[in-house]
Amino acid sequence: MSNRTQGRKSKIILLALILLVPGFLYIAVNRLGSNHYVSLPVFGEKRLSGEMKRNWGREYPDTIFHTLGALNFTNFDGKPVAFPASDTTINVVHLFYSKDKSFSRLMMENVQGLSDRFQENPLINFYSISVDPSENEASLLSFTKSFKGLQNGHWKMVFAPSSDIFSYAKEQLLIDAMIDPTDSTRFLISNQFVLVDSKRRIRGFYDVSQKGEVDRLEDEVKLLVVEEIRNRPAKIAQK
Repeated sequence: MSNRTQGRKSKIILLALILLVPGFLYIAVNRLGSNHYVSLPVFGEKRLSGEMKRNWGREYPDTIFHTLGALNFTNFDGKPVAFPASDTTINVVHLFYSKDKSFSRLMMENVQGLSDRFQENPLINFYSISVDPSENEASLLSFTKSFKGLQNGHWKMVFAPSSDIFSYAKEQLLIDAMIDPTDSTRFLISNQFVLVDSKRRIRGFYDVSQKGEVDRLEDEVKLLVVEEIRNRPAKIAQK
């Protein structure tokens, strides 16, 4: 066999490899490989809808998750506020009452810091919800004087005296709240932050009394932002 014939065959084999190998690799990745992203859990009751969904060419059972119902509040400045916010935002929420000098104030101070660090991100909102049915705009406005950051628009300090906040906290936010059985003028509330995604699903609980929990919340807010952008780039880009 001449050197010219051998050279031609070598070129044909090389060309075939160039054309076929990418195809084999694509098939192998689709059949054997998968993309793995760090994802936060979804809390609350879950059930299957009986339908199948498709994502990136793969089918999976459709799951119906616990989602928060809507509630209307009044902000400390008298403006109406809808909770949760629009379906393009992430919400961090907690309970408080203005006469509490311990956990409520500690949680407010932490929200103030978080709100300041995320003030440039329009995807993130913070809600401080008063559980005191006697709360009004004047009492709340006086309470806000101790805190900065409420003017940036991302942090709402709200009240809703006509709503049953205790039931909403237990059934929707899945945290504790009740009137103090030893003193009806005081309240026992959860010392947890709740992280809510754009689909109104609960993605995390963070106990402010435990060291490192606020840092974990900050990290997981960033992680959830990445998840939101990855899953819904077109809608978020329009905001």
